[in-house]
Amino acid sequence: MSSFLYFALLTIFIPIILHSPFSHASPRTRPFDKVYVFGDSYTDTGNLNDATRPSIFHHVDSLPYGRTFFHRPTNRYSNGRLVIDFIAESLNLPYFPPYLNKHAKTTHGVNFAISGCTAIPNSFFAKNNLTLDTVPQSLTTQLTWFKEYTKGSGCKDAVSTPAKCKAVFNGALVWIGQMAANDYNYIAGSKITSKAVQKLAIKYQTQVINELLKMGAKHVVVQGLPATGCLPFSFIMAPRPTQLDQIGCVAFKNKESYDHNIALQAKLHELRKMHPSAVIVYGDDWHAYREVFGNAAKYGFVERFKACCGSGGGAYNFVPDPRSTCGAPGAMSCKDPSRYMSWDGLHVTEGLNRAVSKLFIDGLFAQPPFPYLLKKAVES
Repeated sequence: MSSFLYFALLTIFIPIILHSPFSHASPRTRPFDKVYVFGDSYTDTGNLNDATRPSIFHHVDSLPYGRTFFHRPTNRYSNGRLVIDFIAESLNLPYFPPYLNKHAKTTHGVNFAISGCTAIPNSFFAKNNLTLDTVPQSLTTQLTWFKEYTKGSGCKDAVSTPAKCKAVFNGALVWIGQMAANDYNYIAGSKITSKAVQKLAIKYQTQVINELLKMGAKHVVVQGLPATGCLPFSFIMAPRPTQLDQIGCVAFKNKESYDHNIALQAKLHELRKMHPSAVIVYGDDWHAYREVFGNAAKYGFVERFKACCGSGGGAYNFVPDPRSTCGAPGAMSCKDPSRYMSWDGLHVTEGLNRAVSKLFIDGLFAQPPFPYLLKKAVES
């Protein structure tokens, strides 16, 4: 998209932000009635349980997780809200409950995201003896959950069961959060290359997105990977000496995420051609993170790379040991998380989630802009 067209669209559709879902509009003016959510720990609102939780961040069901906004742990990997929670607020919808909470009300959406999951099926990691701290679920698992959730509707695909699938996706937004960061983390120290993981992860991401589109999804958002090289986890786990990029983050990790996103965007371009009636938005988390990390003071942050909650002190306050990570008996949390960008060393604070979601909602880091998606939703 040319810069002229981009800003023309932004100028045209910004008023939509000011006059409906973003200004606490009545339920009648909601652009979406419900949202189906997929992703990993950056999007999970509570699906992970003790039986499958990665050991390194095992204390998510204990304070200080959730202390800032919910004032209690909600199994979100943050001190408060996630990007998807801010999206729910912007759409004037309640927070999307986890699928595995069978008592939750799912009238306005359901969240299938699960922490620690991968884009590539777990069998790949088992085959390569890389299952020490992985969870068995993948993005494909979440698609299976979605089909189980909608099984009673009779929807198979938009061709063979058009009316039934229309009922499932009418007024619905499909949100696919950040995926594949775990795939790359799980191969650390092995002989498997990032390029091999990229190829497989993109393959499965594309398959799941295409399957949802074939079922009848008309409005889809796909988040790219963030700038993972800016997380304390990356600094601690990176080989020494560590080459840093222009904003002080681990260069090879940021490039790894960037390259993944380029490949993902190419596949999204193909999917747009295959499904011309659907609106597919790419959420550019990588550049949004770069914007905030590169201008921390502008967004109210003081600590860019130091974890608010953890142990070890120093520049990162992070030790990759389950006995020392956030929530463990020996860990401590900072007094003012709003000044920090990292929450527990691998996950970010509510403050950073708020800043990134606002950049996304305002249309600056989404292609096509988020307001365009809202306009098309209202028109349909």
